[in-house]
Amino acid sequence: MYFFKEKTGILVPWFVISMILVACGGINTKDMKPSQSTTQDNSSTEKTDAGSKGQAVIPKELEYIPEEYKKPAGHAGTLEKLEYSTWESFSYDEHKQKLDKTAWVYVPYGYSEKEKYNILYLSHGGWSNETTLMGTADSPHEFKHIVDNAIEDGRIKPLVIVLPTYNNTSSQDSGDYSLAIKLTRNFHNELVNDLIPAVEGKYSTYAEDTTLEGLKKSRSHRGFAGFSMGSVNTWRTFEYCLDYFKYFMPMSGSITTDGEYMADIVRESGYKTNDFFIYAMSGTDDFAYSSFKEQVMAMGGVKDGTFKFADNEKDGNLAFREREGYSHDGYAANEYTYNGLLFFWN
Repeated sequence: MYFFKEKTGILVPWFVISMILVACGGINTKDMKPSQSTTQDNSSTEKTDAGSKGQAVIPKELEYIPEEYKKPAGHAGTLEKLEYSTWESFSYDEHKQKLDKTAWVYVPYGYSEKEKYNILYLSHGGWSNETTLMGTADSPHEFKHIVDNAIEDGRIKPLVIVLPTYNNTSSQDSGDYSLAIKLTRNFHNELVNDLIPAVEGKYSTYAEDTTLEGLKKSRSHRGFAGFSMGSVNTWRTFEYCLDYFKYFMPMSGSITTDGEYMADIVRESGYKTNDFFIYAMSGTDDFAYSSFKEQVMAMGGVKDGTFKFADNEKDGNLAFREREGYSHDGYAANEYTYNGLLFFWN
């Protein structure tokens, strides 16, 4: 049973408040077991050898994370704290209330200012903050080890990952579902005007400068991802920031079931169908699965082909993968994000 939330078009399960407690991706996953995999997708694909370097083609089935990747890597990247200033979300345009905020930044092993790095902005879910997904320098979480090991093995190209928060005036904001919906809709202001310039003015990315024009020119080297409420944040970033991002990885969180609404975003942006790629993932036992899949399929069904299912960038711009038996939890979130990074920029 679903209902529409606050005229946003978001389909919300009636039991979302109780279930979303596990949406943050920061739960203990060490005792969880993977289930059998399945895929439902409109494309015909071949499974990529799990030992290959990265994935130029998205395989039919999601890859499991090797167990050894969940332990500290021999050549580990670092987590660095980034402090920046922004403005209170609901009065952002008036600049009435200044906020000092923190993001954590994952910097790959061997980072050099002489190199340029792709960059992923990875949003947390509900009841979470900027430390939930990868931890801190003193207390790294499992997903940090996973990225370290995948980079060390050449599965993922070295990249910078930014862990921001859409929390506004309180660290508890993401625990209020209705408030979080509104904050993710507003986050694009802070993201483009304050966070990206702070990050990419410090770290070596493909942005030649942090002006809006400089960020637009480097959009093909920038992605946004998130699970649960972080997925809502990802869809909103697609809606408001297509000028600045090419790659999107929404996971188990929807904003609408209207494919035309999403297609209009692209049509009005002036971008063509080969100017972006969306890699969406969810699990069949996830409470958000039905509405999430309905949104993706509605997008793929738009008659003018604005969205086209494919397993590679040459043939389309939308991929959907699901894992049989996976629920709405951190174990699933880690696996989906890992799979997305195997494909992005590879």
